Amino acid sequence: MTPEAPRAALPAITVSTVETRLMRDRLLASGMVGAVERVQVQPLIEGQPIETLEVEIGDRVTEGQVLARLSKTSLELQKSELIASRASAAATVAQAEAQQLEARANADEAQRANARTAQLVRQGAATQAAAEQTSARAISATAGVTVAVQSLEAARAQAKLVEAQIENIDLQLSRTEVVAPVSGEVVERNALVGAVASAAGEPMFAINRDGALELRADVAERDLLRLKPGQVARLSSVAAAEPLTGTVRLVEPSIDMQTRLGRARITVDTPDLLRPGMFVDAEILVAEREALAVPVSAIGASDEGATVMRVRDGLVERVVVQTGIRDAGMVEVVAGLVAGDLVVTKAAAFVRDGDRVNPVPAPAATN
Repeated sequence: MTPEAPRAALPAITVSTVETRLMRDRLLASGMVGAVERVQVQPLIEGQPIETLEVEIGDRVTEGQVLARLSKTSLELQKSELIASRASAAATVAQAEAQQLEARANADEAQRANARTAQLVRQGAATQAAAEQTSARAISATAGVTVAVQSLEAARAQAKLVEAQIENIDLQLSRTEVVAPVSGEVVERNALVGAVASAAGEPMFAINRDGALELRADVAERDLLRLKPGQVARLSSVAAAEPLTGTVRLVEPSIDMQTRLGRARITVDTPDLLRPGMFVDAEILVAEREALAVPVSAIGASDEGATVMRVRDGLVERVVVQTGIRDAGMVEVVAGLVAGDLVVTKAAAFVRDGDRVNPVPAPAATN
């Protein structure tokens, strides 16, 4: 039997200890910065010239603040005409009411005369012809009441129509002040003094709601399903001296058919340090957990999958492992090893399963 070779004569092989460390799964993406919600402001009335503009691009505005004022001249003239029409309608209503009262009085008198004549006919003091004449007058007077009532209703309807027209003019006058529908930053101003306001063309103003910005990051197709709303992102831009932070707000459900890229919308926590249109890189933290890890260089490949060369009592053995997160030169080992195991630091080292080696600890790795 051959005696065991002295330990000093064995080949020195650098080994690393399998230990628990914080592993972070990061995903890289990049894209352009844009507004989370861009609100367009259009005039609510058309055909009125723009008299004044109250804000500039870059101004911060609050909800309800006046952005522009339109001319009121033609609307005020229409209101004056309607006020005159209202007075005329009121006079017509008063006249119709008087006519109704007169018609009712005439009808009551005709009915009384008809009753008296009918009594005289029964007493033989009046002729049948006289009775028929008073009856006809009573019927006519009653019909006159119906006509008077209808005339009064028509006059009142006309008065209500004029009131509604005046209310409509008042509404249009209030809309000559173009106000901000939301609070935020004015990022676009197309309105010009003297131009006629119209909703058919470009918006008068565009507002970035609450000044909130987001990064619309393009993500590789294979990584899209790993993203979830709420994940934290680290953002970097040539315009920002320090890295910024953000949060994944939305992962779009579709993939671009041409580029085969998905898109994630990442809200920027400090939007004042960026501007719409800037190009920004993002490092999204997909997962973070304490796990067993070994150096990337310790992982080899075989027909069975990922492997490492484990060293026990100076004896090398090949072990199939299941890997997970790769982070900062380390690889998570999900299965196959336990804490404290020693593995050959470089899988490409000239060692084979069953070799005896002199294990030399590798320098301690840092997170």
